[in-house]
Amino acid sequence: MKNKFNWLIVVLIMIESVPGIITAQEGQYFEISADQLEDKIRGGLLGHLLGDLNGLKHENKYIAEPGNITEYVPALPNGAWADDDTDFEWVYVIAMQENGSLFLRPQQIYQLWLAHINHDIWCANEYARALMDLEIFPPDTGSLPLNPWADFNISGQFISESWGLISPGMPVTAARIGLNYTRVAISGEPAQTTQLFDTMIAAAFVTSDTDKIIDAGLAAVDPNCVVGQVVRDVRAWHKQNPDDWRATRRLVKEKYSRFKGEMRDRNGFELNTASVISALLYGGGDYIKTSIIAFNFGWDADCDAATACTIAGVQHGCKWMMSQGWDINDVYRNKTRDNMPADETITSFGDRLIMLAQRNITDHGGAKIEKDGKIFYRIKLEQPASIELLPDRSLEFAGLREAMKSEVEEAILRSTSQQQRARAAYLAICLDFASFYQKEHPKQWNDALEALKQYPRLLKDLKTSMTPAATTLRQKAKAAGMNL
Repeated sequence: MKNKFNWLIVVLIMIESVPGIITAQEGQYFEISADQLEDKIRGGLLGHLLGDLNGLKHENKYIAEPGNITEYVPALPNGAWADDDTDFEWVYVIAMQENGSLFLRPQQIYQLWLAHINHDIWCANEYARALMDLEIFPPDTGSLPLNPWADFNISGQFISESWGLISPGMPVTAARIGLNYTRVAISGEPAQTTQLFDTMIAAAFVTSDTDKIIDAGLAAVDPNCVVGQVVRDVRAWHKQNPDDWRATRRLVKEKYSRFKGEMRDRNGFELNTASVISALLYGGGDYIKTSIIAFNFGWDADCDAATACTIAGVQHGCKWMMSQGWDINDVYRNKTRDNMPADETITSFGDRLIMLAQRNITDHGGAKIEKDGKIFYRIKLEQPASIELLPDRSLEFAGLREAMKSEVEEAILRSTSQQQRARAAYLAICLDFASFYQKEHPKQWNDALEALKQYPRLLKDLKTSMTPAATTLRQKAKAAGMNL
């Protein structure tokens, strides 16, 4: 009860701090004009696109040392284009509109990937797509026993921003929607980043105070997770070094860079979560400064700038951003996703998000109302909370074994389907059934391995994945008779 009471006090303070929010009833609702809501959603989207696409030239450029950018003018003179930081969400957003649902089912998500998401994907998402060729469905595609990128990749962050934008003042709803889509490729700590950042974006509609936004994010993660500790560390280091972001960057690297600058130290959640929080704290509410800090912190800088600038974009709004004279062409060009619209614009992408936000508000206890001839939205506020705690990995492994044991046996011993046998072989290797079939049913097991060899995309991903879990999985595959 004490925590809930404290949050209601924070909500009241937040409500009083935002222009355009005109009433609150017992700390449960706020009202925002339709114009202001749309401006904030469009501002968040534009910040997302600018951070991502202007940040690409800094991606993975600053690893051992930070960057030295001192000046930056946001620009998209040729318009925006589809990049993996936004185009997964774009696919989902259109499908959510077409299906009239904010929560697409696993089978629908699977079909969307087969139809649209086949290339220009990497790491956890590339591995998830390869698993789908075996008809392994989400969220199993984001389970660590099957996807060796799932426990650290930042996919939980960079496929999350849109869900905060369509959930103003509704952090729990934002996190639920986010997890429905990020859990396709990740789980565990990366899922905490989904909850952290979706909550922070949802909170940015209700307050411009960065500390309150971060407070809300911390309330949404497992108290025992590393993500929360990263946020607390960065806040403490910022307090110790308020005018020296390089000192904080050095402390972040010393504590959380543990893989000699290899892939885990480039797109792992620890360093990149720290980068986003640092950009917001050292940015101090200044959009340009926030962007520069995100670029300079390095690592997966485009993703980090995209997340930080989504929040900054919501805080400032699109009208302010467009008033700065930045060269921005209203185009969203599809370069990456099969069978998707060729005539999208930044405006039409924003229209889609606004439409989903309107539905989300009314679906969760809010309403569209009219006052003095103007349209407002009355939004039912939610208390930030962690809706997915860290999993017990041993229980996760045991649960998958139990759920898939009979399926694996049926496919290896009796199926005539190449796909089913290949799927069973892969599951048997991952879940430690392989040695039994190798010994007791050698012919059927060899047939299953031959079937698995017909899926070179998955085998290539397994062979080349640079993660500790992939090293273990390769050892299992070799012991089971696979020649990788």
